[in-house]
Amino acid sequence: MVVKSGRGEGSIYKRKDGRWTAEISVEGGKSKFLYEKTRKEVQEKLKVALYEQQKGMLVTGPQQKVGQFLTHWLEDVHKQSIRSRTYERYEEIVRLHLVPGIGHHQFQKLSPQHIQSFYKKKLEEGLSNTTVICFHNVLHRALETAVRWNLIGRNTCDLVSPPRRKRFEIQPLTMQQIHQFLAVAHGHRQEALFILALATGMRRGELLGLKWQDIDMNRGVLQVRRILSRIPSKLPGKGFEEAEPKTERGRRSIVLPPFTIEVLKQHRIRQLEAKLKAGLDRQEHDYVLVCSS
Repeated sequence: MVVKSGRGEGSIYKRKDGRWTAEISVEGGKSKFLYEKTRKEVQEKLKVALYEQQKGMLVTGPQQKVGQFLTHWLEDVHKQSIRSRTYERYEEIVRLHLVPGIGHHQFQKLSPQHIQSFYKKKLEEGLSNTTVICFHNVLHRALETAVRWNLIGRNTCDLVSPPRRKRFEIQPLTMQQIHQFLAVAHGHRQEALFILALATGMRRGELLGLKWQDIDMNRGVLQVRRILSRIPSKLPGKGFEEAEPKTERGRRSIVLPPFTIEVLKQHRIRQLEAKLKAGLDRQEHDYVLVCSS
């Protein structure tokens, strides 16, 4: 027998298999069903669902596995808003870890225990705390999208405790180590790269993205304006691509020590000679650390 309530309040009835069922009308003319063993239990569940529906919190999304959602989220949604290198890192995390680890669970039934056990297993496999925290961040971002889409009622990652990040004290090279390194690197075709890295502390992508127009030899000042990153093998095209620094602080000026200016001048001469020898335009791909001989 169907026990009907007022419009928008759902209905309760008992199935032939003995389970009590509550039915709620949702968007698109569809219905959402709730099941319990007793009428009282399903009635309480119905009250909660109606409250969530009123507040816009009722989950109405289709049933799917965690792995299905993560793959769709990354490839069809998130890929468009992140850098190529970031996508490559996320893709590896999803494909190699998240999908094999928790991808088989029903998406709407993913529990804090499932996620916490996954983190524990990865730590036992020998992965670092920092790596597992990266898994947590990617999963949290994906589930946050699912919450906005009303596929799940809450972000389950908020209910688990990722491992604590371990703090490591940076151990810079001593002056003796720097001199030893430069002595070995002397005459190497990337000697200018090594010296710039030691003198400025610039990141690899910043060093590779540096162009001659970014350097004022007279003033001894360098401008960080871009980064150069490798295009992932899964994306169209080959080689590298330019991108803006991730933050405003990434765009900065760096004062160069005098000895670095001299190294860059010599490097520029060798680079121009190599280009002329190869018959290349002097301005073609005018990166500081490309075409050195």
